[in-house]
Amino acid sequence: MTLQMQGINQYYGSSHTLRNVSVAVDEGACTVVLGRNGVGKTTLLKCLMGLLPIESGEITLGSRSLSALPTHKRVAAGLGYVPQGRDIFPELTVEENLKVGAYGGEKSVKARFGFKDVFQIFPILKQMRGRLAGNLSGGQQQQLAIGRALLTNPSILVLDEPTEGIQPSIVQEIEEVIKSLKGQLSILLVEQYFDFAQSVADDYVVLVRGQVVAAGKGGDMDRNDVRSLIAV
Repeated sequence: MTLQMQGINQYYGSSHTLRNVSVAVDEGACTVVLGRNGVGKTTLLKCLMGLLPIESGEITLGSRSLSALPTHKRVAAGLGYVPQGRDIFPELTVEENLKVGAYGGEKSVKARFGFKDVFQIFPILKQMRGRLAGNLSGGQQQQLAIGRALLTNPSILVLDEPTEGIQPSIVQEIEEVIKSLKGQLSILLVEQYFDFAQSVADDYVVLVRGQVVAAGKGGDMDRNDVRSLIAV
């Protein structure tokens, strides 16, 4: 299913945080939204998930409009969200966190992923299934958050800076997981690190001060000097 965010405008008080932003994710592909801190990347994802209101614009998944739906119905429609900071439940075990994601999702006859699939993708979660999630490393918590999102049975996996605060070995593992998931589902990824983004992107969008300043195919990111647009 194709995800379309068209002409999104959002305000925070009197501040115009998103200015006519349009982003598309083709079926089975990965679109990366790049930009420096504070340009509106996380705001865009929160608007997609219904966590922030939009002033104008349209959000569709396939032929269905999501714009007026509450967050839980957007998840049921096929959006699997991994927020910045991961938001795992630290006082629950790894397995209990995964069960939160699986509630309703894994039971669907159309479910793409079950517990066995998640444990195959992230073997460490199987080993630590009885451990409190709050005792995991940052990288392990990120794997847990992605696994939990997969168990919601998404057609679009939405990732907000999955490399933030993660050790390089886990970043490499997450990169390989994203590549392996393409084709099984679609991925919308917010990222500020160029090399990681380039390695997984089929398409890219660059935000500066809440508006799109560049967009194109992942293979053209070097040629279009995208790195300079997001350099700190």
